[in-house]
Amino acid sequence: MTGPSRDIEILIDRAGPLLRAAVVEDGRLTDLHIDSAVRPSRLGEIVLGRVDRIVTALNGAFVDIGGTAGLLNNADLRTAAPTSRKAARAGTTLRAGQPVLVQVKAEPGGGKGPSLTMDVTLPGRFLVMTPFKPGISISRRLAQGDARGRLSQMISEITGGLGGGWIVRGSALGVETELLASEAEALALAWRQIERQVAGDPPRTLSTGSSAAVRAVVETGGRRIARIYVSDAAIRGELADLAPDAAALVEIRQEALFDRYDIEGAIRELSGRTVPLPGGGSLVIDRTEALTVIDVNGGERPNALATNLDAVEEIARQLRLRNIGGIVIVDFINMTARRDVEHLLGALGQATADDPAGVNVYGMSKLGLVELTRQRRGPPLSDLLASCGVSRSD
Repeated sequence: MTGPSRDIEILIDRAGPLLRAAVVEDGRLTDLHIDSAVRPSRLGEIVLGRVDRIVTALNGAFVDIGGTAGLLNNADLRTAAPTSRKAARAGTTLRAGQPVLVQVKAEPGGGKGPSLTMDVTLPGRFLVMTPFKPGISISRRLAQGDARGRLSQMISEITGGLGGGWIVRGSALGVETELLASEAEALALAWRQIERQVAGDPPRTLSTGSSAAVRAVVETGGRRIARIYVSDAAIRGELADLAPDAAALVEIRQEALFDRYDIEGAIRELSGRTVPLPGGGSLVIDRTEALTVIDVNGGERPNALATNLDAVEEIARQLRLRNIGGIVIVDFINMTARRDVEHLLGALGQATADDPAGVNVYGMSKLGLVELTRQRRGPPLSDLLASCGVSRSD
């Protein structure tokens, strides 16, 4: 397996209540992961919960996961017979007081509690273990035809005897077999440790979600990590379990790491509404309770398509950095040629294809507005910074 790679640096530091991990490519911030002691994240937690009550009107059930109740929708139920999944209903599958193994797939937001799923996953950098979904799933971008069959056979040999199912991520392209095998064994071991804790009274947390440091490494995609700078020696040990090759890249630095590449300044800019574009254009980003609106301004640049394509790359970056989730409406500069619109939509889909949160681009409306959705994974960056006393820049 071979493919292109882009070298990146990861900077991880602690600042007051925050654990922050910045991913930098060519000196530019591309991803930002933050954990706050003031507002701890439960994203990815695996919990033995207890069904609180069935709510037919919401097509699901509220499950007590300790300290709060999350919503388990019918679509996220797991039944003993997978073929009956479409017909599964909380009212017939679950009962009040019943223990149920769930994972937090989205944190509270917009006045709603956390969202839960019974389809537990354990993500690694190259593979994702799906304990309750047997089989191997391979991205179409990785291989086709005979090459796809050979890749599937190789993953089968690596994961044989480990149980569960496996998703092969796009970042597996070009990775040595030994490293894939090591990660598969680590994920399978983590699942066995969770299984040993299931016996007991709910609610109980069986596994916490990944820290900002681990997420930064896991979600690097196909980019090669050149160096990881950390301010805390304990982070090396945290990375060693899941990514031993990445742990070897760690350098401990007793300095203000986020002064490199002016990461602090870049974070402050993320709290503002306006984002400059090449050529004098800009984005204006406004978040409401229901959705986020992004307006593309071209300035004095005459080429609407060129400005819109510049905007596409920046929009994809801002969605990730600001952790914008839910419905997003983009008002691009008006274009009359249908081929230009199709080019733009294709570019937007490609720019967001590697977003770990998952982005769906639905096309352009009759009003010329592009509609997309991005999975909610946690609080928007602006909310997280506000909870720690960081205000907007404009």
